[in-house]
Amino acid sequence: MSPVCYEPDAVPPVHGSPITTVTSERLVLTSADGANFAAHLARPGRASGPAVLVLPDNRGLSGFYERLTERLAEQGHIALAIDYFGRTAGTDPRTEDFPFMEHLGKAHKDGLFADIAAGAAHLRAESDEEIVSLGFCFGGRLAFMTARPAFGLAGTIGLYGYPDVLFGNPGPTQMAGELRGPILGLFGGADEGISPEVVSAFGEALEGAGVAHEFVTYPGAPHSFFELGRPELAETCADAWSRILGFLKRTARGDLTSPRAATMQD
Repeated sequence: MSPVCYEPDAVPPVHGSPITTVTSERLVLTSADGANFAAHLARPGRASGPAVLVLPDNRGLSGFYERLTERLAEQGHIALAIDYFGRTAGTDPRTEDFPFMEHLGKAHKDGLFADIAAGAAHLRAESDEEIVSLGFCFGGRLAFMTARPAFGLAGTIGLYGYPDVLFGNPGPTQMAGELRGPILGLFGGADEGISPEVVSAFGEALEGAGVAHEFVTYPGAPHSFFELGRPELAETCADAWSRILGFLKRTARGDLTSPRAATMQD
């Protein structure tokens, strides 16, 4: 299986027509240790829900996630996507042949969490809205981990984030007792890297810890199914968008209070 979640030319799917205007800009933020890292911020002309902290896949900040912040802003959510590699690769935009796996190997948990916290702090400076994390693949795993109270988030969403032990490091499943809901997890039923048993074990751990959560597994959907231009996944993408935006709305209202799991049927 390729280590790449999205190819450089990948584009996020669109959710209907925009409900507001959008402005966006590339930023350089500073982490607690003084390290600079790149980010992309999209602001809605009229905010109407929680702010979203976007955590990219293992390639770090790319055009896919820059566009995703704008898609979220079109639906009324101020959104910030952060990069992971400022300490080793700087803050300039990157070419398609960027050796992200080399830099991923140099990224450490403390630095990643510090950058996530700095991203959340910037969103708090931009808006009084609650913050929800939204992560994909590697970022999905990180998003689940940001459900720890120390991050102060109102909710977390992870798409195809691996929740179990990885390279000897405990994952969200092992950390379930430290997490706080609500959590939304979206998974592909045909994801070769995340088995149904792994997802089930994560759900059982969260349920045992009393963490409010909702899991959806899409039958036949592969890893990285959330992408424009794949007609066979259009219905899956539409449902995922609906669930993401619905989760944001329900989180703002405090409606998601009970652990539950769901599977979308064909």
